[in-house]
Amino acid sequence: MKLFVAGLSYKTAPVELREKLAVHRSRLQCSGCRLKLRGGLSEVVLLSTCNRVEIYGVTERSSASIPRLFQELAEDTGLDFTPYLYVHEGLDAAKHLFSVASGLDSLVIGETEITGQVKHAYQSAQAAKLTGKRLNRAFQSALQVAKLVRTETGIGRGATSVGSVAVELAEKVFDADLSEKTVMIIGAGKMGEACVKHLAKRGAKSVLVSNRSLERAEKLAAEFGGRAVGMGESRRALIAADIVVTSTSSPDYVLKSADIADILPERGNRPLILVDIAVPRDVDPAIQQLPNVFLYDIDDLEAIVRENTKHREHELARCQAIIAGRAAELLAKITAAPGRLPAPPIPAMPGWLQPEPAGMLAAA
Repeated sequence: MKLFVAGLSYKTAPVELREKLAVHRSRLQCSGCRLKLRGGLSEVVLLSTCNRVEIYGVTERSSASIPRLFQELAEDTGLDFTPYLYVHEGLDAAKHLFSVASGLDSLVIGETEITGQVKHAYQSAQAAKLTGKRLNRAFQSALQVAKLVRTETGIGRGATSVGSVAVELAEKVFDADLSEKTVMIIGAGKMGEACVKHLAKRGAKSVLVSNRSLERAEKLAAEFGGRAVGMGESRRALIAADIVVTSTSSPDYVLKSADIADILPERGNRPLILVDIAVPRDVDPAIQQLPNVFLYDIDDLEAIVRENTKHREHELARCQAIIAGRAAELLAKITAAPGRLPAPPIPAMPGWLQPEPAGMLAAA
């Protein structure tokens, strides 16, 4: 039996390919069960975020069969994901998991949201009885290492966020003056909320919030002195908005090219910035062909984020030393441990590591 991880991420595959594999958090258990049964895995944990889709597993099979697991996820045997996949086994798989959980493999180096996402993926698999002694130990160790990296290094201090990048983009288009601009958020989830928070801090005049749950929209709008927008008001809100941030879990486009083209005459020549941080994408890519419309998706933010995180790279060596040592300890334990061990209890984690509650990324 060997421990492995296989996946694709923002480093290896564009968003238009990643969105074909994206799995909503509510379907992690169902998709994990299918992978375990059809892929011949003895254990499996499925991790799906806006920046990566990864399968952590234990199997006796060869690595040659792994690409079929991703065809299974996409429910399309005609797609070939092989050129975009990475596969790590044994010690390298453990190091990769620890790096991911610690935020070292993230678009924003040192970000903390991924730790909660890893924890949720593990809890979902464990609840569905998809894990055994090897992955239980591996993921429990990963959460401990993430906490250790956070407390013993400065990798997360002053981390650049997707929200701050949205501010940079907006300031470039509007010559750094956001004081008279209106921000609209579609999908009141955690990432969209972070974007609006940064934009509001930089002086955006008003905030409009549209969400499938009007109660959630009203709550978020109240935090920024903004206004919740009902579904029937969305067209009028788009006409008023200068910056629109979308972050829903809709499987289809929330904003289509025809929708935006229809409102442009009523906007005059005012620029419109669309920041789509959802995977699958919320905004039709054809929109970027429209005049005075600036569309940025999650991949477009990478260059800016990497430039802004260079000052934390000196901390990476310390983080990697911690990870290498703990990964070696883990492999020694799961290789030597006889029999099936019960899953260790998951310790209480600080609030900022908790996974986002279900429904927070509901489609607008």
